[in-house]
Amino acid sequence: MSPRREKLTSPQTRIALARGNRPAQHLLPIPEPVDTEAARRLFRIQRRAAVRTVSLLSLLLFGMSGSFALWPVLTQVRLGGVPLSWLLLVVAVYPLLFLLALWHVRTAERAEECAEVGRGKDDTTP
Repeated sequence: MSPRREKLTSPQTRIALARGNRPAQHLLPIPEPVDTEAARRLFRIQRRAAVRTVSLLSLLLFGMSGSFALWPVLTQVRLGGVPLSWLLLVVAVYPLLFLLALWHVRTAERAEECAEVGRGKDDTTP
């Protein structure tokens, strides 16, 4: 007969297993009363901003590809042995993407701030 196997666990594992999958109650935010119309209005504003951002992103990426097809001289011009079209795709696109993302985040944050200010005014009205 084979010897009995023993299960070894660290103290942290035992504590975690004893706790189970309960969420930590102290980390959950305290819910506030919901103004559904204000939430819908904020959602519409942010959705419009997202559509504008995706449109500008599409215009940027497809516009660059289209400009290379429209003006093939961009692929013939070389800087340091690398075609100008490649340099534009590798170097110029990323700062533009960063600026587009920054613009989108600021637009969404501004919409949220305006919604909070509007909600604050309603709370003080009797």
